[in-house]
Amino acid sequence: MKIKTVLAALATSVAFGSTAALAGGVVAPIVEPAPVVAPVAEIGAWEGAYAGGSLGYSFRGNDRVGLALREDGVQTGRETDLTRLRVSGPTAGLHVGYRWQRDRWVFGPELAIEGGSVKDDGDFVVDGVPGNAESRVKNTIALVAKTGYAIDPQTLFFGTFGVTRMSGEYTLTGPAGSQSESYSASGLTAGFGVERMINPTTSVFAAYEYRDYGRTDVDFPVDGAVLRTVATPRHNNIKLGVNFRF
Repeated sequence: MKIKTVLAALATSVAFGSTAALAGGVVAPIVEPAPVVAPVAEIGAWEGAYAGGSLGYSFRGNDRVGLALREDGVQTGRETDLTRLRVSGPTAGLHVGYRWQRDRWVFGPELAIEGGSVKDDGDFVVDGVPGNAESRVKNTIALVAKTGYAIDPQTLFFGTFGVTRMSGEYTLTGPAGSQSESYSASGLTAGFGVERMINPTTSVFAAYEYRDYGRTDVDFPVDGAVLRTVATPRHNNIKLGVNFRF
């Protein structure tokens, strides 16, 4: 056999083998895409007792000041809308609570106490006599129901509704001096917020609350008579805080 014959046969063999390989000898592997799994809130991740603290600010209070003079139980004079007090100021609070969790829903009671420097004062004039009225919120206590929804295992949106009681103080000042009277008032509170877990036992939150304490008479005994004002404290509050679950 001549060399050229062998080379021709070899070339033919190589060409045939290459064609076969291209035609179907090598098959690319098929890679199945990994399934996408939506995050699911862990059952009981938020459940249990907790305690915490907060720092906040009360603002946009609204208390219109009027005075009524009462002698022997009978009203003998009245001045309305003398000034408007918009109580505001920083607050600090402590709270405890318990939460149950059902799937993504979280609910339970919370008891909170709060104090700070929430006050305002305003000047007025009655028949040419100058005066000043000051309203101050000494502390508040509230019992609320909190209901939330966990949008992911670490993030909870919640709303609150409940009752609140305030300890306050009114001060009237005239040319002869000042007189202060303490009083208490009960009302309703409602709000909403968001809470975020930073580890299994610690979370941080931001919240807004509105508080309305209705109307409360505050009497100032003066020379056998009584000056009465009607306290109508209400204000908004925002706060940032931390919770510790145990």
